[in-house]
Amino acid sequence: MSRSSPGVARVAAILNFIADHPGQAFALTDLVRALKLSRATCHALLTGLVDEGYLYRTTDKTYVLGPALAAIGRIAAEHFSPLQVAQPEMRRLADEFDVVCGAYFLEGETIHLRERAASLSHVGYPVPLGTRMPLRWIQAMSFFARAPREAENWAARTTPKLSEDQLAQFRAGLDFVREQGFLPLMRRPGPSMDEGQGIGAGTEDPPVVPQVTLEPGTVYPLMAVMAPIYDSRNRVTISLVLAGFHSAMTGKAVTEAGRRLAEACERISGFLSGRTAPLD
Repeated sequence: MSRSSPGVARVAAILNFIADHPGQAFALTDLVRALKLSRATCHALLTGLVDEGYLYRTTDKTYVLGPALAAIGRIAAEHFSPLQVAQPEMRRLADEFDVVCGAYFLEGETIHLRERAASLSHVGYPVPLGTRMPLRWIQAMSFFARAPREAENWAARTTPKLSEDQLAQFRAGLDFVREQGFLPLMRRPGPSMDEGQGIGAGTEDPPVVPQVTLEPGTVYPLMAVMAPIYDSRNRVTISLVLAGFHSAMTGKAVTEAGRRLAEACERISGFLSGRTAPLD
């Protein structure tokens, strides 16, 4: 694992500390005490940051965030998109498992397919990019995994009402996502249907059921795997879905696909929350 240089870490610590205290200004002694830096090191770093415009030194010799940093923040806010980080992850997953990887955004009571990466064998996938569909209990398990109260409130107001069996599966699926970071969806028993439909795009209940137990040697009719992406407030507004698996898979293979998807979502979540992600 690559490590950042001590100098970079110290600069980041200064900027993060000041950013964490908006509306306040700090003297050299304040920063030395708070960040456990030597006076000479801290003074040299502050001088360099002031010279570059990332900090501003006031007339009373305290420091605040500078105009250059404000400009960078404004540009980042205007052009920021989690898809910039998600797209390469989605492409890698689609090619690795020969599937379609879709990014579904939660918008009120609707989910919106805003990005998609398809392997060569899935060109022409039947769910068009830009599709919007009502949030249903199958997808809601990924979006509400860490918010059990919100999940119960959503289930209570959804129309049509969930059956007792659906509600039990819904709660079990929430637990599975919390524990494993992903949820496999299996073909619902019944008449055969188009393999490529995945979780579907219409208003009918999806033709899949959550699978909350996986035995390594058992073969499962896998249709999709979904996993949540968390933002800086630990909320889920995006879920990635792998769909279009060509054949049934063992529990071991399903777990591996889910693990790889969950790891990708964790990296994207780290970006959204500002956590440092390990470098290859």
